[in-house]
Amino acid sequence: MSELLWPALALVLIFEGLLPFVAPSTWRRVFTQMLQLEDGQIRFFGLLCVLSGLLLWWAVA
Repeated sequence: MSELLWPALALVLIFEGLLPFVAPSTWRRVFTQMLQLEDGQIRFFGLLCVLSGLLLWWAVA
């Protein structure tokens, strides 16, 4: 399990860092718009991300 954890964390950091590196003004605009979302909308997006990740993990495992 630990042999997968660090590469997975590295990929998350790479993908999370791409937009601010390539297009910082777009990232700032998207982040500002996200701050205006209601808590329920943010939770729903988080739930979709978690479920998508679990589904992908299940599909490749």
